[in-house]
Amino acid sequence: MNINPVLIWFLAGLVLLLLEFAAPGVIIVFFGLGAWVAALTTWIGLTDGLTSQLLTAGISSVVLLAVLRRWLRARLTGHVSDDQDPTANIDSDAGAVVTVTADIAPGSDEGRVEFKGAAWNARSDETIPAGARALVVETDGITLIVKPE
Repeated sequence: MNINPVLIWFLAGLVLLLLEFAAPGVIIVFFGLGAWVAALTTWIGLTDGLTSQLLTAGISSVVLLAVLRRWLRARLTGHVSDDQDPTANIDSDAGAVVTVTADIAPGSDEGRVEFKGAAWNARSDETIPAGARALVVETDGITLIVKPE
């Protein structure tokens, strides 16, 4: 049985492209594309031997990674500007109204609120009873700092 190297390179590229979904990081995809470059060059007869196919796959993967990673990652993850202030929380929830689900007491981290359909730890400088509504002042990690509404 004679195994077609074009088919092997194509399937290897397909598997690597699919692996990108399991381990996203926009890196594995370039090795899949490199395998497809090797499949193409083998199909048109430029790389007959295994050594030339491996070199083609390896070199094209590294070149594609170096040239296209930043561009492709920006397309997949959204625009990030150099002007953006890294200390500013662009997802700030300050001003949002939450419902207190467990009493919040000053100096205690036992308070709980419901926010966006999920339970959050809450802290406040004032006592807020369960069932009351509160305003989010800021976010401290996974804890919301709140004040009475």
